[in-house]
Amino acid sequence: MQIGLALPQLGEHADAAAVRDFARNAEALGFAGLWAQEHLFYPERNESVYGGRHTTAVHPAYRSVLGATELMAYVVAVTDTVLVGSSILVAGYHRPVELAQRLATLDVLSGGRLIAGLGVGWSDEEHAQMDVDPRTRGRRMDELVRAVEACWAPDPVEFSGEFFNIPRSVVRPKPVQRPRPPLLSGLRSDRGLARTAALFDIWNPSSGTVDALREQMSTIASARPADRAPVRLFLRSYLQRPTDEVGSGGQGAEGVIRDLETAIAAGAEHFIVECNFSDEVRSPADWAAMPARLAVLVEMAEAASAGAEKEKV
Repeated sequence: MQIGLALPQLGEHADAAAVRDFARNAEALGFAGLWAQEHLFYPERNESVYGGRHTTAVHPAYRSVLGATELMAYVVAVTDTVLVGSSILVAGYHRPVELAQRLATLDVLSGGRLIAGLGVGWSDEEHAQMDVDPRTRGRRMDELVRAVEACWAPDPVEFSGEFFNIPRSVVRPKPVQRPRPPLLSGLRSDRGLARTAALFDIWNPSSGTVDALREQMSTIASARPADRAPVRLFLRSYLQRPTDEVGSGGQGAEGVIRDLETAIAAGAEHFIVECNFSDEVRSPADWAAMPARLAVLVEMAEAASAGAEKEKV
C-alpha cells in the first residue's frame, strides 16, 4: 500500500510556492504519488449533472484551476522519485497526437514516473468549449486510448477511426516506460467497468465498501482479456468532498483514515487523498503543512504492508 496526495490545484491560493513546497514536503515524508485533475472553466450557470445531481452549483474552488499537464510538468521538475499522475484527464478535451506528445514528454522528463489517468468527464459546458458532443464521450474515449497507444508504438504510426485519423507518420517522443505508461481509469458505470477491463491497467474509484469494491474488481477481472495482467486498484478519498457544504468541514482526517482502512481491506495498492475542497486550506502555507498533517497515513500504510509480509512468511 502506498499513499498519494492530490496536488494544490484549485483556488487562488494554489500558487507556485504552494505547489513546490507541498510536492517537496510530500516526497520527503514518503508519499508515493502526486496527482492532478482536469477542468477548464467555471460556468456561472451549470446545467450538467455535478456530483450525481442535476444543475447543482459547482464547488467555488473550481473558479480557478491550474492546467493539469502544466502542473504535472512543474511537479516533475521539483521532485526526484515520486510518481506523478492524472486522476483524471478528461478524454473529450484532447486529441490523440497532442495527448500522446504531452504525456510522453512528461514520462521522458520524469524518467518514467508518469501514470496517465483518463475519464469521460461530466461537464456538458466544458465539452462544448472543445466542440465535442458529450453523447459520444464514451466511444470517443475508447478510440482516443487506442489512438494514443498507436502513437506510442514503433514508428511509422497510422490510425483510422470514427473520430480520429492519423496519417502514416513519425510521432515522437516515445514514453520511457515500455510499452507505455500505466493507464488509470475512474469509470464506475457498467460500461465503464467493461472499458476499464478492456483498455486500462488501474481502476481508481472514489468510494465504496469493501464488499462493493471487491465485487466490482471481480466484474473487471471476469471481463479482462486473458493475456493481460490483472487490473490494479487505487482508491481515492477526500478530506472534504466537492459536494459537501462549504464550511461543513467534511469528514476530516478521521474519515480519511476510515477510508484507508477500507482500501487496505479491499486490496488497494495506492490511496489518494484529495485536499483541494477542504475548508482548512486557505493559503500556500496551509498547503505546505498538509503533507506533515497527513503523514500518519504513510505510517499506517507501511504498518499494513509489513503485516501482510509477515502473514506471507
